[in-house]
Amino acid sequence: MASVEFRSVTKSFGSFNAVSDVSFSIGDGEFVCLLGPSGCGKTTSLRMIAGLETPTLGQVLIGGQDVTHYHPKDRQISMVFQDYALYPHMNLADNIAYPLKVRGKSVSERHGRAREVADVLKIGHLLDRLPSQISGGQQQRTSLARALVYPSQVYLFDEPLSNLDAKLRLEARGFLNHLQRDMGMTAVYVTHDQAEAMALATRIAVMDQGRIVQYASPIEIYRLPATTFVANFVGNPPMNLVEVEASHGNGSLQLRADGLSIAPLPMTDVIGKALATSSKLTLGVRPEHLHIAQGSAPNTITAALFANENMGPESLVTVDRADAGRVTARIFTDDHLQLGETVTLAFSPEHVHLFNSKGDRIPAAGE
Repeated sequence: MASVEFRSVTKSFGSFNAVSDVSFSIGDGEFVCLLGPSGCGKTTSLRMIAGLETPTLGQVLIGGQDVTHYHPKDRQISMVFQDYALYPHMNLADNIAYPLKVRGKSVSERHGRAREVADVLKIGHLLDRLPSQISGGQQQRTSLARALVYPSQVYLFDEPLSNLDAKLRLEARGFLNHLQRDMGMTAVYVTHDQAEAMALATRIAVMDQGRIVQYASPIEIYRLPATTFVANFVGNPPMNLVEVEASHGNGSLQLRADGLSIAPLPMTDVIGKALATSSKLTLGVRPEHLHIAQGSAPNTITAALFANENMGPESLVTVDRADAGRVTARIFTDDHLQLGETVTLAFSPEHVHLFNSKGDRIPAAGE
């Protein structure tokens, strides 16, 4: 396996920058997810690692070697595509063995290796079938087997689970997680599904408009989102974001917004710098850090009930603050609520995140 590195990489299509001055490194044996919405540059970045696109500026390194202008076949990479890209006229054995065929391996060698990999992926009994004769999950494993049949430095995955139904996606996700840890492969995985990224990755690169806005472990991205974009993109439901008017005095910070009651927070130099630019901040709190409270109290959000969605073990309770937006809580009790009634959601100050007027997270006291 090998490391991967981007050094100030830009990819332009005419006047449009699909990727803008991106730098990051992936360690040997890491599983990194490129996460973001459609059009953020994640697939273009993957294709530059594969050699299917050439950077307009910057360098791509694999194993410490500059491969920016190498042909894909000279990079020792394997790729699993979104649509699996299986040859419909070939049986599974020939599909899996195809990378060995183009490298001039003998029939016995490539079929022996294909069976070996297929058995590991639990599709060895299907090798005589055509792709049209197997399920979507089995096609996904066939595509993966083809990627694994020839030793590679880096394994690339372009949304390989997006065509599977929900149950198969969960099974395939768990299988990929186990396989990567077992093999110690260096993997780069593109997805717009934050649950996939959280479950699979050792680190996640969150991309927006061609740039990486945060590159960290899944737990850090969830607990300490660098921007309001990350906070709103990672989490299901995402973090609640409430625009507030801030003021300070006597060493404390006061926040005001419709329906919001919050006790003064400690004032810090970083907050002071943010307020020097604008008195408008954004308060963030995760849905699981809200609970239903009775009566008025500090550190609460009060508004009319908009929806109460029973999900079985939990309920998603959403209140509507009219023009100020909605707030959702993940509740683990069976509260019987009526639409339109006034509901108070309480939170602990230790779970509050603050973002400045540009959307960047303000570090809490002591961070």
